[in-house]
Order: sequence, then C-alpha cells, then structure tokens
Amino acid sequence: MDEVAGALADPVRREILLMLRDETLTAGQIAGRFSISRPAVSRHLRVLRDAGLVHDTADGRRRVYTLDTGPLEELTGWLGRLTRPSGWQHHFDALETEVHRTRRSRLAGERLAKEGLAGARDRLGGDRLAGDRLAEVKPLTEETA
Repeated sequence: MDEVAGALADPVRREILLMLRDETLTAGQIAGRFSISRPAVSRHLRVLRDAGLVHDTADGRRRVYTLDTGPLEELTGWLGRLTRPSGWQHHFDALETEVHRTRRSRLAGERLAKEGLAGARDRLGGDRLAGDRLAEVKPLTEETA
C-alpha cells in the first residue's frame, strides 16, 4: 500500500493513470502529452509499473501501457475507513434527532394549548362571555387543592 500511495503522490503519475483509464497508450503517446522530457516520463512509468498500477507489453519496438486498478483496492479500503464517520458521529446524529423531536413536541404542545383555550371560549359562548366565565375560574393552587 505504501508503494501505491507513493506512486500516486506525484501529479504527473496521477495524470498518466487518468490517461490510461480509457485507453491503452504507448510510451511515446504518453510522453507527447507532457512538457517534460521523455526520460522523465519513462521514470514515472517505471514507478507506476513497480507499484503494479500499470503493465507494459512489447509491440514491436514500442511499449504499450495499460492500467491495473487492482493495487488500489487496499488503499481504497483504508481511505474508506479513514473517511467513514467515527463512532461518536453516530451518537451526535442521534442527539440531534432527539433535540429536533423535543422541539417539535414542545411546539405541538404549545399549539394545542392555544387551540384548547380558543376551543374553551367557543364552547362557553363567545369571546366576551367566555372571557367573563374564564375570569371566574380560580387557578388551582396548593391552598385550593
């Protein structure tokens, strides 16, 4: 995995891998797409070959390169573990859900209390009359209980 990560560390090598993703290319075709020297591209190809990310085959006097994504699986698995939420993240998500649920319940309770008072006024005969009758109702205190 370290060798694969080291091979991916260079932007030129990453670009070569992207080029080989869709098609096989000769060393000359790869080198022609960069402004660096052919020997420099050859060294990059050797690093990728040593890491197992590319394979080359002889086609006459040319070397044809193909991408091999197999060595990326171990690195991909490790990166997945790194980017997966930690155990704490699940606890924080659950806490956030409970906070939202509590707020929603509180707002619903307040709304029902307001609707209940309005409903009591209606049942007692209108706002003015209801206000008079509701004013007669003494609040429940420890003394009256």
